[in-house]
Amino acid sequence: MKARLPSCLFHAQACRRPFRHNRLPVYSLRVNLSVVLITYNEESNLARTLASVQPMVREGTGEIVVVDSGSTDRTVEIARSFGARVFAEEWKGYSAQKNSAIEKASGDWILSLDADEELNHGAAQVIERILGPDAEKYATVSAVWFARKNHFLGRWIRHGGFYPDRKLRLFRRGQAMFSARAVHETVSTNGRTLIAEHDFSLREDVALIHHSYPTLSDYIDHMNRYSSLGAEMIVAEGRKRFSVMNIAIRPWFTFFYNYFLRLGFLDGREGLLLHLYHAIYVSWKYAKAWELRSARKP
Repeated sequence: MKARLPSCLFHAQACRRPFRHNRLPVYSLRVNLSVVLITYNEESNLARTLASVQPMVREGTGEIVVVDSGSTDRTVEIARSFGARVFAEEWKGYSAQKNSAIEKASGDWILSLDADEELNHGAAQVIERILGPDAEKYATVSAVWFARKNHFLGRWIRHGGFYPDRKLRLFRRGQAMFSARAVHETVSTNGRTLIAEHDFSLREDVALIHHSYPTLSDYIDHMNRYSSLGAEMIVAEGRKRFSVMNIAIRPWFTFFYNYFLRLGFLDGREGLLLHLYHAIYVSWKYAKAWELRSARKP
């Protein structure tokens, strides 16, 4: 007969055991963690993301919640293979879709990730500390900011404003929600927050790894979608005139500021392409806003 495991409430050290897949020292969690994601055709990314959080939700200590908006690839199959609860919902916009996933979470803490992000070793350890043996030490913390490493065409972009690119990803349930924006949604909270790479005594790198755009086609498609959403926001704010400043001069200033003043040129050819096409995105956004407003005139 196998020996019964001791209660982690009274024997925390006895419950420590290695997770062989990524060699993390994993503790049984004192409070539940809900990992929430929204997806649409993410079969190339999702398994990597869920593998990075699986040690923290195993054996009923947490859950994975996925809100899918009609994927036609293997996204749903992959999510369920990791034990995720999958909900099919029509697309409502980034903020509304992510808030819908949060509402379905039952854990005391929520980790909101994009499907193309993963936790590195240090980020996973930060979460283990907050939810594990040191939970009482962080009793007054409402949320945690994580630096994000953006990879573009396979290269980590270190300059031009793309690092540390902090995102508020871990928060207590009921103490944070995504802002109601069509694009570039952010999480807002009124509670005490920590910065993962500064407020924890770790000797290793702490970050989210963002596998953003493996090809130029991916990036251009993304900028096309986001420029349309950004245009809708501009129109909603009441800005409607055709402006040479916004369509021609602002994009050039954006490129000059990020590529030269913020040292984007240090990221080589990938940095040049990233900032060049980002400037084009700015032009598209304001041109589409003018077109959209003109089409709506009576």
